[in-house]
Amino acid sequence: MNDLWRLSAAELAALIRQRKVSAKEAAQSGLARLDAANPAINAVVDHRPEEVLAQAEAVDAALARGLNVGPLAGVPVTVKVNIDYKGYATSNGVKIQNEIIATSNSPVIDNLVKAGAVILGRTNCPAFSYRWFTTNQLYGDTKNPRDPSLTPGGSSGGAGSAVAAGIGHIAHGTDIAGSIRYPAYACGVHGLRPTVGRIAAYNQALPERIISGQITAVSGPLARTIADIRLGLEAMSHPDPRDPWYVPVPLIGEPREKRVAMCLRPDGLEITKAVESAVRDAGKRLERAGWIVEEVENTPALREAAALQTTIWFGDGYQGMLDAAEREGDPAALVCLRGQKDKLKDFDNGGLSRALVRRSTFVRDWELFLQRYAVVLMPMSGELPFPDNLDMEGEEGFARVWAAQMPQIGIPFMGLPALSVATGLVGRTPTGVQVVAGRYREDLCLAAGEAIEAGGTPPMPCDPITA
Repeated sequence: MNDLWRLSAAELAALIRQRKVSAKEAAQSGLARLDAANPAINAVVDHRPEEVLAQAEAVDAALARGLNVGPLAGVPVTVKVNIDYKGYATSNGVKIQNEIIATSNSPVIDNLVKAGAVILGRTNCPAFSYRWFTTNQLYGDTKNPRDPSLTPGGSSGGAGSAVAAGIGHIAHGTDIAGSIRYPAYACGVHGLRPTVGRIAAYNQALPERIISGQITAVSGPLARTIADIRLGLEAMSHPDPRDPWYVPVPLIGEPREKRVAMCLRPDGLEITKAVESAVRDAGKRLERAGWIVEEVENTPALREAAALQTTIWFGDGYQGMLDAAEREGDPAALVCLRGQKDKLKDFDNGGLSRALVRRSTFVRDWELFLQRYAVVLMPMSGELPFPDNLDMEGEEGFARVWAAQMPQIGIPFMGLPALSVATGLVGRTPTGVQVVAGRYREDLCLAAGEAIEAGGTPPMPCDPITA
């Protein structure tokens, strides 16, 4: 049973429910894999083995009493260091917040535990969760297990790296501009950013910034199979009274015609040949699965949406963010914040109001577009995963990163769900695509994702490559 960590969450949960293996055995296997793989990648930065085993023993005891322990019965999962987990620091990857110890769980943690999950450890993020790279002065660098010269993504880089390497079967991440989807893309796994309001959010230790009734960062799952993404979404999405913006919408919507809009260069995005090949390949996989794929020249507004998402993200409380980053002294966080300053000149002069008006228009345009198409297939990024810390290589590197990431920055502005699907490798570099659907139609993203997944993925879990 030493290789239980290799199984999918769905497979492992079924074995535990059937009492063919114990939750404690699964936890021991997960801890052994963490000990073996984590030193090379630094994905999990805080874990307490005795607590992990105690959680697993509680699951086994509940099963022995004939109780229903939930869909994630005994499955080891990881959670990001920027959400509250009672007794642990809600550090968000910064030293100045490392003494902020949560006195209660966030709704996501509570929901995972209610679903029977065993929390294996806490995963790394960049300082303040700002970047698509994962380094900080508190925990150090997280490496991509497929190639240490590549970014593991960010801000949920620890989550992507861990689950790709077999540390935990599902990883929790948060996403404001690609922070779930990009680590999934970079590490060769799958990741879902759900619709705003789908998963309850609340942090007592570090309250979320709320803009016009919408929480900017959205929690969601990363996993090695689309089936496990679905399982993670089900577990995380139960209601919680602490989140006034939670929306109780069923996880399965009305049947739709399986029609796809495939857009290679949304809003003029520049893409590499490898990115184009990945999107076209995914379109062919969908066609083989019975989907109608129509190549379209463009989507509704995405470039302006990305610019406005960035403006709201950094403009609301910019000086406070900059002051905190200066106190922390994290050079990468400072480069990220200072690089946005010119974009925020008009924010305090009605910029927020104008952005929110534009958002209403864009939401309407996208929802009308998605009346014809069940999903949109597009690039995750204009490039394959970046060399690690490319954004620190002068103005040219910084600009290159932000230009390529436009498709993943823009989608959250409309509050739409988006799924990053891993499709293969170019050498050691993962490839993948992004699937977008209408609000609260994660089920359509997942249905298309399963069809794409069936055509092949990178081998996973993988053993970390160290050179």
